[in-house]
Amino acid sequence: MAAASLIKAPLGQNPRLACHAPGRGGGVVRCSLQGAVVGGRAEWQSSCAVLSSKVAALGSHSINGHVAPASAPAPAQDGAVLDLVPVSSINGGAKNLPQPLRIADLSPAPMHGSQLRVAYQGVPGAYSEKAAGKAYPGCDAIPCDQFEVAFQAVELWIADRAVLPVENSLGGSIHRNYDLLLRHRLHIVGEVQLPVHHCLLALPGVRKECLTRVISHPQALAQCEHTLTAMGLNVVREAFDDTAGAAEYVAANGLRDTAAIASSRAAELYGMEVLADGIQDDSGNVTRFVMLAREPIVPRTDRPFKTSIVFAHDKEGTSVLFKVLSAFAFRDISLTKIESRPHRHRPIRLVDDANVGTAKHFEYMFYVDFQASLAEPRAQNALAEVQEFTSFLRVLGSYPMDMTPMTAGSSSTVNSSDSSSATSSSS
Repeated sequence: MAAASLIKAPLGQNPRLACHAPGRGGGVVRCSLQGAVVGGRAEWQSSCAVLSSKVAALGSHSINGHVAPASAPAPAQDGAVLDLVPVSSINGGAKNLPQPLRIADLSPAPMHGSQLRVAYQGVPGAYSEKAAGKAYPGCDAIPCDQFEVAFQAVELWIADRAVLPVENSLGGSIHRNYDLLLRHRLHIVGEVQLPVHHCLLALPGVRKECLTRVISHPQALAQCEHTLTAMGLNVVREAFDDTAGAAEYVAANGLRDTAAIASSRAAELYGMEVLADGIQDDSGNVTRFVMLAREPIVPRTDRPFKTSIVFAHDKEGTSVLFKVLSAFAFRDISLTKIESRPHRHRPIRLVDDANVGTAKHFEYMFYVDFQASLAEPRAQNALAEVQEFTSFLRVLGSYPMDMTPMTAGSSSTVNSSDSSSATSSSS
């Protein structure tokens, strides 16, 4: 430390550089600049000017930017030596000084493992929490009360990743998250497909015949609609923010006439009893989650990849959409999803026709998933052609496909981009 060399030393005995200048009250300032070389009078005057400014700071009881203790020595008298750094700070008190940044402090967040902070929507016990654990085993899961809060948590560096649902095999797409993908600048870096296993939960000792109300997330209520009817339950079905939140609400308020549709883990967390297990209408009920990060990943070609895009066009007719889709068909690229959403900033388009009159049409944004990596030339050429027919095109992410088996009890880790990076770094 260069500052550590600014201590008392007899003038002329320091093998490096020593300088002195008249200070306040005739005091003498002495220093040794370790490793420094003074080439002339101008450099010597510049060095002494820096030291003089530090001496002036001593008069206000400040040493090296820190407030000096009350017992600091009085201003120097004639012939006294002013120490720019106290000896105690160099010896025993060095650990109290600010430490320099290390490479580890500047490195990005860990790509995989227990130190990763993952945001999800809901409370502990939600299916999103289970999806976060499948995507990043051992992660620090951060619950968020809204989808948009999870997006903002990643953008504001409160979380490193977010795991959010985008579609369900029974309930369809979760349009809110598609809109948020367009509004925010996060990137899709992976996907998780999670089998959903719904349970009917109630307080201990409550029988099904005593229930008058069932609460849960609207998607969960829709996924169990026929089973609830077949059970002969004469209950009112009310929507709640999320499945685990519904279980928490019933338990916290002691509602003995209300049941919740949630996971078995929610029953364990909130001390509830499972009245019926596996009440989803379809045993193949699966929800697809996407993993979001601030930075995209590097596309690869050594494993199956999926790419998600969103585009819009401002030309009339359906031929534009046909040309866009043909760009993928001609290159033998399979589309796995196409979703249209009204254009938020330009929802209506007017078409004037002298013979027919004025017509109003909706303007749409199109979300497309296709099975190809952006590292492949065919995908790059397809997007180049798509850009010719569209007024707006954005790549939401190019990421590995979830290839894990679809079993309800499967807890295997998704082969995400993060996990594959960790595997390659450890081998």
